[in-house]
Parts: sequence; C-alpha cells; structure tokens
Amino acid sequence: MPTYTPPIRDMQFVLHELLAVTDEFKSMPAHAEIDADTINAVLEEAGKFAAEVAFPLNIGGDEQGCTLDKSTHAVRTPEGFKQAYAQYVEGGWPALSCDPAFGGQGLPITVNQCVYEMLNSANQAWTMYSGLTHGAYEALHAHGTQEQQATYLPKLTSGEWTGTMCLTESHCGTDLGLLRSKAEPQADGSYKITGSKIFISSGEHDLTENIIHLVLARLPDSPLGSKGISLFVVPKFLVKPDGTLGERNPIFCTGLEHKMGIHGNATAQLSLDGATGTLVGQPHKGLAAMFVMMNAARLGVGMQSLGLTEVAYQNAAAYAKDRIQMRSLSGPKAPDKPADPIIVHPDVRKMLLTARAYAEGGRMLSLYTALMIDRELSHPDEEVKRDAADQVALLTPIVKAFITDNAWLATSHCMQVYGGHGYIRESGMEQFVRDARINMIYEGTNTIQSLDLLGRKVLGDNGAKLRKFGKLIEALVEEEGTNEAMQEFVNPLADLGDKLTKLSAELGMKALGNADEVGAAAVDYLRVVGHLVFAYFFARSAKIALDQQKNPQTSGDPFYAAKLATARFYFAKLLPETAMLIRTARAGVGPLFEMKEALF
Repeated sequence: MPTYTPPIRDMQFVLHELLAVTDEFKSMPAHAEIDADTINAVLEEAGKFAAEVAFPLNIGGDEQGCTLDKSTHAVRTPEGFKQAYAQYVEGGWPALSCDPAFGGQGLPITVNQCVYEMLNSANQAWTMYSGLTHGAYEALHAHGTQEQQATYLPKLTSGEWTGTMCLTESHCGTDLGLLRSKAEPQADGSYKITGSKIFISSGEHDLTENIIHLVLARLPDSPLGSKGISLFVVPKFLVKPDGTLGERNPIFCTGLEHKMGIHGNATAQLSLDGATGTLVGQPHKGLAAMFVMMNAARLGVGMQSLGLTEVAYQNAAAYAKDRIQMRSLSGPKAPDKPADPIIVHPDVRKMLLTARAYAEGGRMLSLYTALMIDRELSHPDEEVKRDAADQVALLTPIVKAFITDNAWLATSHCMQVYGGHGYIRESGMEQFVRDARINMIYEGTNTIQSLDLLGRKVLGDNGAKLRKFGKLIEALVEEEGTNEAMQEFVNPLADLGDKLTKLSAELGMKALGNADEVGAAAVDYLRVVGHLVFAYFFARSAKIALDQQKNPQTSGDPFYAAKLATARFYFAKLLPETAMLIRTARAGVGPLFEMKEALF
C-alpha cells in the first residue's frame, strides 16, 4: 500500500529561501502581517489533513467510484468522501485565500497552492470537488453582480456549496464556438437555459446541499462562433431571497462517465430543461468571464500533476531502497544480502531523479506563478501589477502543460521502478499513472496550451512577456558570471536563453508565411520554454545550496546536498532534451503534410 509524507521542508525552502515570500508580502497591504510562522503552521495542519484524512480514501475511492440513481438523478460519492469533506469545511480550508468580505481568511494564493499540492498528492479525485469550487468563486468574484455575489459567494467561500464549470458539449470540446445550449430571456430578468453538457467534473454529488453551475449558453440574438457565448449561474436548487433553498432547478445528471482514472470524482452528463439562471457579466462576453475560472483551473491542473509526481516519487524511492534484485554492475553494495537494493542500478536512479527533479521544478514554478498572482491582485503599484499579470499570462500554459506532461512521464517511471508490482493495484502506483493522464487533456489540452503560449503569449506581443522573464535570467547570469561554482548552471541557462530567442524569431518569420508553422512547432516550443524556466529556478536553488554548504550552521545539512545533486542531475540529464526539441521545432510543417489524407 502506498504512503504519503507532505514535503513541508521543500515547500518551506521554496517559499522562504527561494522566493522570500514574507518580504514580498510586506509590500502588499492585504498580506503585510503574514509571517513565516503563520505560513508554516498552515502547511503543517494542511499536511496532516491531507495525509491522515484525504489520503486513506484514495484507493477506496478509485475502486468504488461514484454511483448514479437514474430514477432520482442523485449521485453517491465513494465511502468516506462526504465525511472528509465535512471535516474539510469545518476546518475552514475552503476559505483560506478567499475575500474576507465574503467570509474568507484572506491568506495569499501562494499559501493556498501549497495546500492544494498536498491535497492532490493525497487524493486528486476528492480534491477536485473543492478545487473547482474555488474557480467558480473567482469567476463570480470578478464578474458577478452584487446580488450574485451576495447570494453565492459566502456559501462557496465556506464550502457549504460547491461549484462547477459547464462548457463541453458532445459535439464541441476545444471549439466552444460550436456550442448549442440556449438561454431564453424571461420577464423577471432571469433566463431559461436548455441544452446538454458532458464531462462536467463534480457535476453532481452528495457532499453539499447545493451545487452552483457556471454554464455557457447562447442568447437568441447571439452572433455565430465564440463571440456569441454568454455565461450564466445556474444553481442546482434555486435560492430564496432569505438565502434558504427553494425548488429544484431542472438541471439533472443523466449519466456518469466511465473513465480511465479519477474514479472518485463524478464526471457527469448534465441535461438542462429550462433551468433558471442569471447572466454573469455582459451578453456575448461569456468566455471572458469564464476564462477567470478556466485560468484558475489550468493552474489547478498543474497542481494536480505536481501532487501526483511527488507522491509517486516518494513511494518509488522507498521501494527502490527496500527491494533487492541483482548485483550492482560495479560489484556488490550489500554483500550481507542475497542481492543489492535496486537503487544501486543506474537506470533506476535515473527514473527516480527524473521524478524528483520534475517535482521540485514544478513546485518552484507553480509557487512563483502563485506569487505573481498575489502581486497582480494585491500590490499597490499599478506597474508592478501589470508586470506580474504578464508573467502569469506567460507562465500559466507552462504550469498546465509542462508540469502535466512531466507528471505523465514521472508517474510512469515510478511505476516502472516497481516492475511487475507497479502494474497491479496493490502498490497504488498504477492509479497514479491513470489519474495523471487526464491532466494533459482537460482544461484545454496541452496542445492548446502550446498554441496559446507560442501564438498569443510570445508572437502575439512580439516576445514582450517572454523578454520580461528573460531579464530575470540575464540578471542571474550577470550576477553569477564570475562565480566558478555556478558555471555549470548559468552557462547552459544563458546558452538556452540565446537559442530560444533565435528560435522565437525564426518561428515568427515562418508563421507570417504559413500559420500552420505555429501548430507544427508549438508543442516542442512549450517544452523548450518550460525547460528554460525550470533551469532558471534550478540554478537559483543551486546557488542557495552552495551558499548554505559554506555556512557553518548548515554545512552538514543533507537537504542542501540533495538540492545540489538534483540540480546537477537536471542540467546534465534533462535539460539537454531542448537540443532535440529545437531541432524538431525547426523541422517545420512540411513533414506533417507531405502524406495525403487518403493515405492515413
């Protein structure tokens, strides 16, 4: 059976040593009083909840799944899920980073992301019920009317109600411009919404008494395509003026998807038969409002995969130190045993270090991005807010796609460490692999994220956002340029930065002649940028580790030796992937379209 230990020490390293978040928070009036002790206490308590409450339900939730009573349209979640959720609400966890005006605790997003990483390590399927709720909260907080906010935000903040995002229909997934659900205006200002939605995570369940659906639909006079989509808030139960629940709204679960993974989460087919809803934001501007929730979800999906990478690594590392098979090629390492622990074998170490590096890199990237969100939301200087928003825009597709791609590889590696024992359910490893696979698909496939990065975030502004991040790299390279101990890190970082600049310009010129060149290069391009960002953070973490090894008080701390070893592995074994990626990105669209469609 798998185990899980929250990686509190590494989170503290990223927060306090790498990002110096408490110094950052001092410049944000809303967070100026938050200190390291407060943050550490939150992490410790969240870690206990994740490891002791959510994690023990993970395998059982996967085996039991959710069940639908078609006569009542009610969904029952796996055993223990409802009780764990009640404990989660009682502990105040849903309100952690929400606005105090609606009952929230007002803590930084950065701290909340640490909590979500641990919850996703413990039980991704269970965590999705609360994770999507936070996205619905953010969309209504940004675009809801005062009446909508007063009606829904306090309950979403407390976790008494949950939220969903209802976009996908059977004929339209990525291409929401094909959406058919209709919204008919009513005399009282509400709308009657009719249509069908599929793949709705947490779409129906028994955890809370009400579910608040954010639904995309078309008004009668809407233009064709994505510019004709509006957003509506559609509660499972209508809410009376006094805040109590009224009659059942005709939005019903008609089926549950039978999925490869995340069995404990109810992925619902929903039917709306004249369901009452109210407009969120402006008519025909629904995608802009929904994108608040979608961007939050994309960052959340990155945290899902980071959590899975971490828990898979922990279990594989423990197994590799215990499992004995064969002798080391260089001679016995455990002569008192009939064979050596498999951790002595080079390829086992490579698989483990790959997972470890992708977990640590993902943690640095995701928490830095969260800190930029805190700057964007809470810093008093408008220029600082704009710069932070640009970094969030640039990094969001990388958090979503790069971390989830890496998690698919890392969880597969960790299962491989177990050999045949990883392929059977008892070890828990195959569940991590199955759960990780969806993260590359939903909330915008990783190809969509890649197109967004290259097409919109880089070429769309002639590289302005990318250059802002590039200035951070330039500053580090200049600062450490004469530090001999840092050459193994800053030299490859600077070299990749130069190559990426040239690649970006080359792809921009190609795209002027044929837009398909963007599609041909985008996936490879995102991985190159992802590695550049990881390399920057690994170089910074290596600098900290080197400095701490010189400090008499910390020189013997194995934590910093491990930090340095992981950084060296990353630069030696993972970063070189970029050479291949740059070459394949440059190969262009030609080889993809040489074959005629009839020959496929």
